[in-house]
Amino acid sequence: MPLLFSYGTLQQQDVQLATFGRALVGEKDVLVGYEPSLVRIDDPAVAARLHKTHHDNVTPTGDDWSSVQGTALAVTDEELAKADAYEAPFAYQRILVTLGSGQQAWVYLHRPQ
Repeated sequence: MPLLFSYGTLQQQDVQLATFGRALVGEKDVLVGYEPSLVRIDDPAVAARLHKTHHDNVTPTGDDWSSVQGTALAVTDEELAKADAYEAPFAYQRILVTLGSGQQAWVYLHRPQ
């Protein structure tokens, strides 16, 4: 079963229920070599709907002292496709990373346009 590392909204149970139809099981983990960052939400309607002005993001640093805390969520391939659909409108791309625990997981990064 694939793992999906979330550092943002996909950790929230209400988002999981709306996106996947169930609460996901996961374990806390860290993404090493990245730091938290933000991406401005340019669409005022999206900002109003989400009640925030920026999306969470992570930026690679190449520095092993940098890390981002989050949750490694167990998902099915079908759920991974649903996560792709959830993240796509916000210009995120999915990449495979190795977490601090040594497990491989998918994570979403903002794709500059």
